[in-house]
Amino acid sequence: MATTAHASSPAEPVAPTASAAHFPPLDALPGRGRVAGKVALVFGGGSSGPGWGNGKAAAMVYAREGARVAVVDIRREAAEETRAQLYAEGFDTEAYAADVTDSAAVADVVRRVHARYGAIDILHNNVGITRMGSVVDMDEATWQQVIDTNLTGVFLTCKHVVPVMLARGRGAIVNISSLASQQINSYPYTPYYAAKAGLNHLTRALAVQYAAQGIRANAVLPGVIDTPLIHQQIAGQFASTEDMLRTRNAASPMGRMGQAWDVAYTALFLASDEARYVTGVCIPVDGGKACTGK
Repeated sequence: MATTAHASSPAEPVAPTASAAHFPPLDALPGRGRVAGKVALVFGGGSSGPGWGNGKAAAMVYAREGARVAVVDIRREAAEETRAQLYAEGFDTEAYAADVTDSAAVADVVRRVHARYGAIDILHNNVGITRMGSVVDMDEATWQQVIDTNLTGVFLTCKHVVPVMLARGRGAIVNISSLASQQINSYPYTPYYAAKAGLNHLTRALAVQYAAQGIRANAVLPGVIDTPLIHQQIAGQFASTEDMLRTRNAASPMGRMGQAWDVAYTALFLASDEARYVTGVCIPVDGGKACTGK
C-alpha cells in the first residue's frame, strides 16, 4: 500500500496580502509616454526631508512619462536633489529656486523656463505648509503666512503661467490641495483648512474662466499620505512617531496611508490628454477616508 509522504509534499501557496495583490509598488513603473513632448513646471518639486514628497514624486512621474520637467523649490538644494535624481535616469530637467509668495521671483522662473523649453504645458502647484493654532491662539502673521503660501502662491504662479498657456491655446493646471479642504480632522491647523478650501474654489474658477481657451484646471486632495512633511509638521501632534503612523494608518478605510506616488499618478492623469474633458474637479486621493465623514 502506498503511503503519503507528508514531509515532502509541496507547500500550499501563500495567498498574497491585500497590499501586495491590489497595490503593487508605483515607484518604478515604466513610462508609457502619457505626457510625451510636454513641458511640466513643478512648483514645490523638492522634498522637505529624506524620501519622496508629493512634488518630488510628481516631477519624477512626469519625466518618466515623457515630459521635460522644470523643478522649483524655495530651497535650491531641494530642487537640485530632485533634478539630480531625474537626470540620473536620463531625463531633461532643470532646477530653480523661488518663493511662490514673491511675484517677481515667480515671474522670473516662468520667463526662464519658457525661454529654455519654449512652452509650459503643465503647471503643477505643490507648495504647502501647515501651522497649528486656533483663531484665538494664532498670531496674524502666522495666519497670513499660511494663506500666502498655500493660496496666494497659486494665484501668483497662475498669474504668470496662464498667459503662456493662452498664447498656445492649451494647458493643464494641477493644484495639490488637501482632504482638509473638505473635512475637519483632529489637527488644529485653522489657516490650512481655510487656504485649501479656497484653493479648491480657485481651481473651479480657473477651470470655468479658461475652459474655452483650452486650459484645464483640477485639484488633487491627498488624505493621509506618508511623506517627509508629516514628520516635520504633523508629528508634534502625537506622543511619538510610532503613534502618528499608527493613528494615520488607522484613519484610512484601507488601513494604511497612501504614498506620494498615489498623488503623483493622479496628477499625471489630470495633466495628460486622457483627461481632456476633465476640468474643475477636486479628486480625493485618500483610501476612502472622505466617505467616512471623520
